[in-house]
Amino acid sequence: QVQVVESGGGLGQPGGSLRLSCAASGTLFSFNVMGWYRQAPEKQRELVATITSGGQITYAEFVKGRFTISRDNAKNTVYLQMNSLKPEDTAVYYCNIRVAFNDYWGPGTQVTVSS
Repeated sequence: QVQVVESGGGLGQPGGSLRLSCAASGTLFSFNVMGWYRQAPEKQRELVATITSGGQITYAEFVKGRFTISRDNAKNTVYLQMNSLKPEDTAVYYCNIRVAFNDYWGPGTQVTVSS
């Protein structure tokens, strides 16, 4: 079994920064993919960024140049540094880890961007 817990988030100002963290625990194989997704009210969940245990990164177009994903394999932790925040970044952000074709999700953390 795999457990996923997010931390960080909260209220950010337009143009400001926030940092999210996510720790995974349990049965994790050496290769896995960790990532962040988000869901705004009345919208579908969408990919923000993913990073493999080998360091391969994928970003959604709308966060390129603003958000940075990174991970610490020794801690099974993934981070999302969010800069140049926009009001449209407001959403619940979910951490995901894909292990052996199974997806595990955290409960989500609210990010609100408002002045």
